Amino acid sequence: MALEGRFDDGVVRVGSDARQRYHDSRGYGYPLEGNEIALAPVEAAHLLYRGDLEAVVDAESGERLGFREFVAREPGEDFGVRFLVYADLRSRGFYLSPAAEPWVQEPPSGEADFAVFPRGKGPGDGEIAYALRIIGERTDIPASELREGVLAVVDEESEITYFEVGRRDPTGTSTPDASLPEGCAADLLADRVVVWEPPLELYERTFYGQPLEGREYDEPTLQCSLLEAAYLAERGAIDLEPETVRERGREVEGERFDRRLTVYTALRERDVVPKTGYKFGADFRTYADVESVEDLGHSELLVRVHPADYVFEPRDLALDVRLAHGVRKTMVFALVDDDAMGVEGIDWWSLERLTP
Repeated sequence: MALEGRFDDGVVRVGSDARQRYHDSRGYGYPLEGNEIALAPVEAAHLLYRGDLEAVVDAESGERLGFREFVAREPGEDFGVRFLVYADLRSRGFYLSPAAEPWVQEPPSGEADFAVFPRGKGPGDGEIAYALRIIGERTDIPASELREGVLAVVDEESEITYFEVGRRDPTGTSTPDASLPEGCAADLLADRVVVWEPPLELYERTFYGQPLEGREYDEPTLQCSLLEAAYLAERGAIDLEPETVRERGREVEGERFDRRLTVYTALRERDVVPKTGYKFGADFRTYADVESVEDLGHSELLVRVHPADYVFEPRDLALDVRLAHGVRKTMVFALVDDDAMGVEGIDWWSLERLTP
């Protein structure tokens, strides 16, 4: 027999044997005195939808509400998307509950909508699998609000896409800068630099530049990007003034150049080789373990560089992550604090598709 609830002060209270029936066996709500439990509106809506609750009575008006009436009057423009995700995860066998409920021992960050428990476990087990945040596809996300956990995006047709959001610390074992040459002859062209007859290792071992084809010399002639050239000039590997190269970079791509150079430098200092990510719509693709260009494996990461105050559009996130997944890579966002403008002022975040 379905029970009735009483909607009062933002929660739905259910008595009789509700604690055993809904909370203890299926993880809904949190216990009050005796056998009574308190349900968050989204939990009550789900029980109404399933027919496990017969109705909810409004404490002020005495109106008896079914699922349709209850959902129609529930305040908050995000209630609909939260209900869709709640119902979806319940159908997948997960117990979850609003993150603010009092029995959550270690609640997720304030930006989370739900605490999701490991499959097969519930509120009484004291373990949270991840914090879950829910948005609609038209809700932008400031970079400062990224949090570790899972982001669920509900599109206009009520399809749900889950993203695992986490910190990323790119590291590698590629040949360190100790092997760089000194003072190689180089010329600055419009938007690149030609390095004349550098040692073979500069390309073959440390993967700087691209060889100029058809030149019959023992040592290659390399075409380097302005980023590569600025980095090499700062370390004395080529005979150009670093500031001259940086100024040209700013002329070519504006303030983005310094930001991208900061990320390029950070990756090189972490023994990761960054190369252009243009073909993938990113700033860089990266190689963590370069021993020889002849034995080069697939790049592992795609890196997009943004300022720390960047605002993400969910549609762009979906595009970036899907593209990276399609070419067997992980999408990483490097968020640069322009005030710091140093490698320590970078926040690294990764996003990957998740199937709960």
